[in-house]
Amino acid sequence: MGGMFGESKYEVLKKIPPDLVPRTILISKSSTPEQVLHQLQAANLSLPVIFKPDLGERGFMVEQIRDTSQIAPYLAKVRTDFLAQELVELPHEFGVFFVRHPRAKQGKVTSVVMKELLNVTGDGRSSLQELILKSDRAKLQWDRLQIKFARRLKDVLAAGEVLNLVPIGNHALGTKFLNGERLINERLHAKFDEIGRSIEGFYFGRFDLRCASIEDLYEGRIRVLELNGCGAEPAHIYDPDYSFFKAVIVLLRHWRTIFEISRENHRNGIPYISISEARTHYSAFKKATS
Repeated sequence: MGGMFGESKYEVLKKIPPDLVPRTILISKSSTPEQVLHQLQAANLSLPVIFKPDLGERGFMVEQIRDTSQIAPYLAKVRTDFLAQELVELPHEFGVFFVRHPRAKQGKVTSVVMKELLNVTGDGRSSLQELILKSDRAKLQWDRLQIKFARRLKDVLAAGEVLNLVPIGNHALGTKFLNGERLINERLHAKFDEIGRSIEGFYFGRFDLRCASIEDLYEGRIRVLELNGCGAEPAHIYDPDYSFFKAVIVLLRHWRTIFEISRENHRNGIPYISISEARTHYSAFKKATS
């Protein structure tokens, strides 16, 4: 499986066992709001749902659609077909990176990132606007948040009250990435080897997922929001306390692994992607995100 810029997220999700994937449908960018609502109803998807471009990257145009009034504005700005995905509200979000050499008896988990969503906590005195602007991460999202919470900016949160500002676990949208390497053990290796082998042609990539508990992660009781291949990164390196030089070494090691897997697959008859194909993928990606 690939994972190049411009590759369809929907086609990748279809390769994963359906019991692991939230209900997801593909919607044409040329749809009317009425057609979108009809498709959602036909798929038994009720609001809120997540809309995301089929060719998106790094959280671009990923939005939670809470009511029907948000559908038309989304259609007006999206430039590619997009996914409507069931909202998964399980409390733990992870990125689990898995690799398996084609000749290896078992693959292994090489990275786990724990995602801390963008929240603010009330103190009983400060308004929501003040809480956002006092948060190093939240204030960077101010342009978006002041629109999203326009009617609540003057509200005062009770002491200890936690408000989630962005329900999407993406670094570019304010999520804090934390190193979860301590969670890697033989149980995790074995479970993701089992999951990985159930996906045709899969040897390298990161599962972005949610689950109810750490035990559920080990047992494979997960919901895979996305599976990113060659374009994915071992995202634990974005932990604020992670060494830059260690991060470079981790990336080089993963790039070396991509090369080794690609070479072995080529020996087994799988052709390399051509330069023209790569350009086509990249052009589609740029068109969708520019």
